[in-house]
Amino acid sequence: MSWTGWLLFILIVQVIHFLGTWKLYIKAGRQAWEAAVPIYNAVVLMKIINRPWWWTILLFIPIVNLIMFPVVWVETLRSFGRNSNADTFLVLITFGLYIFYINYTQDVTHIKERSLKPRTSAGEWTSSILFAVVAATIVHTYFMQPFTIPTSSLEKTLLVGDFLFVSKYHYGARAPMTPVSFPMVHDTIPVAGVKSYVKDPQVPYFRFPGFQKIKRNDIVVFNWPVDTLIDINPRSMRGSVQKPIDKKSNYVKRCVGLPGDSLSVKNGRVFIDGKPLELNDRAKIQFGYQIVTKKGLNIPFVKERYDITDIRLVSRDPIVYEVHATDEALEKIKNNPDVIRVVAYKDMEVGYDQSVFPNDAQYDFNNNFFGPIYIPEAGKTVAINSQSIPFYKRIIETYEGSEMGIENNITQNGTQVLLNGQTLTEYTFKMDYYWLMGDNRNNSQDARTWGFVPFNHVVGKPVFIWMSWDSNTGSVRWDRVFTTVGGSGKPVSYLMYFVIALIAWFGFNFFRKRKKSAKS
Repeated sequence: MSWTGWLLFILIVQVIHFLGTWKLYIKAGRQAWEAAVPIYNAVVLMKIINRPWWWTILLFIPIVNLIMFPVVWVETLRSFGRNSNADTFLVLITFGLYIFYINYTQDVTHIKERSLKPRTSAGEWTSSILFAVVAATIVHTYFMQPFTIPTSSLEKTLLVGDFLFVSKYHYGARAPMTPVSFPMVHDTIPVAGVKSYVKDPQVPYFRFPGFQKIKRNDIVVFNWPVDTLIDINPRSMRGSVQKPIDKKSNYVKRCVGLPGDSLSVKNGRVFIDGKPLELNDRAKIQFGYQIVTKKGLNIPFVKERYDITDIRLVSRDPIVYEVHATDEALEKIKNNPDVIRVVAYKDMEVGYDQSVFPNDAQYDFNNNFFGPIYIPEAGKTVAINSQSIPFYKRIIETYEGSEMGIENNITQNGTQVLLNGQTLTEYTFKMDYYWLMGDNRNNSQDARTWGFVPFNHVVGKPVFIWMSWDSNTGSVRWDRVFTTVGGSGKPVSYLMYFVIALIAWFGFNFFRKRKKSAKS
């Protein structure tokens, strides 16, 4: 739905609100016209129901308002003495329209100084839970979101089992685009296993200003651009579905290419504008190797001795292992007397791989030899022809087309490219795009497979590891708990500082309450 459509919808809601409440406003000592003025009518209503004015803000926050509207309906009835369970049930089941019945047919009196304390312990618990959910939803949506590393694509840099806090405000918090959605879950409701959202209506894309731009080497959480899985877990795929942008699966990769860059991959190494990519000292790049040995290896020993997390037997005659390792680990394992030969996947010139972007036979790209390609930048114009359109077709048709409510259709007539039936010779990009790759270069599905990531798919920046669980040993990786994701040098755990601060806080509260009770 466009902004115009939403403004029309809000206007209709305001008309319904006026028609259903104007008599109640008068009975509360207000003027009828006050029920008709958008936003102001909500501020006045908060005074009528004896609630703080800032509740008005909550009514305009997507997803949060799904909780707040029913709360306000019930509070309105109780402000006029309608406290029965039947009244509560009827106003909820009619989506607030029961207030029309009260407004026009019932002689009610406004209770100006009514008690706001819930009458039962169940009511008190319900109220506490609702506002805890509201607060958590605001934090989750606009400030900080928990995230788990599910795969080994960033292994050695971020580990499987790392639990992250992802900042929404570094790059600017993206407002929810799917407003009818279950709070604080992604595309599926846990346990129930059903879709957590209603696809329509959609709110147009909007992002609050951030205080920094995505920088080269930043680790970024984003919505997987080509996602068609029914839910976020690929193993539960039972077909495909076209998802809204903010409900596509969450991925985490390293940004190696920025808007305007010319990027290529040679022997698995990334080059930007013809120069090797400079990585920060925390980036632990791994490549895949086949290792031929004289005899079978003791895999647990090899993992511990050479700091290798991914090794498996692929052939018994000859004995061949597949290993994913850093350069440092590889040099160590080469010195093992049982190792005969090491072959690097990144050195294999395999030619055209149809699974590699842009999935076009005129470009013999593969994961280890790729490009050069241009990464689109907002406002920049590129020539469009039969050679360039494979790189930009999805951008024009989907990212800057259907996902933005624009019907774009690219066709070709021989070497001529057509957009909606009209000749297309150049195109100016509306958004910035990024190139995101995993550090485990031969064991990562990344931009080499599905191409550019639009900025409107960016979720946030991982800033903190609050927990790390090693499923292989069934234990906590204590040296990673409360460490930062960014920065340089070996990560330092701030767990002890957190524990000390927590003890100090509880101690302060304990003595403050003890002192207060002694005075009373």
